[in-house]
Amino acid sequence: MPQLAPLINGISYSWSQVTVNILGSPVAGITAINYEEKQSIVNNYGAGNYPVSRGFGKIEFTASVTMMMEEVEALMKAAKDSRLQNIPEFDITITYLRATGDVVTHVLKNCRFMSNKRDTKVDDTKIEVQLDMVISHILWHN
Repeated sequence: MPQLAPLINGISYSWSQVTVNILGSPVAGITAINYEEKQSIVNNYGAGNYPVSRGFGKIEFTASVTMMMEEVEALMKAAKDSRLQNIPEFDITITYLRATGDVVTHVLKNCRFMSNKRDTKVDDTKIEVQLDMVISHILWHN
């Protein structure tokens, strides 16, 4: 069996190489972004104890973004009636750039904010706001 090299190129993807564009502009005060694609896949049973086929159901997408309160307040100024939920559908582009020059881009399509809340406590040195979103799909570009 060949021995595996411990490092491919010595550099991994990291947060410092992530750029997130919301409403066409890079967001400096973003602290987290989460997105997921999930499909219902089930075994179908017939005669016997084992599956005889597999069924594929709907594909669901979820996403949320966490930003510093200053970024959220700036978005609210651009929103009708200062409601994030009133911002029409938009895309979010996430770019992962490795020091080796490799670029991976994912696009969250037709995003819309579903929430706007604040959660802060004593000794916070910054206020982070997590915003849940509804999205239509994800383009997994590589």
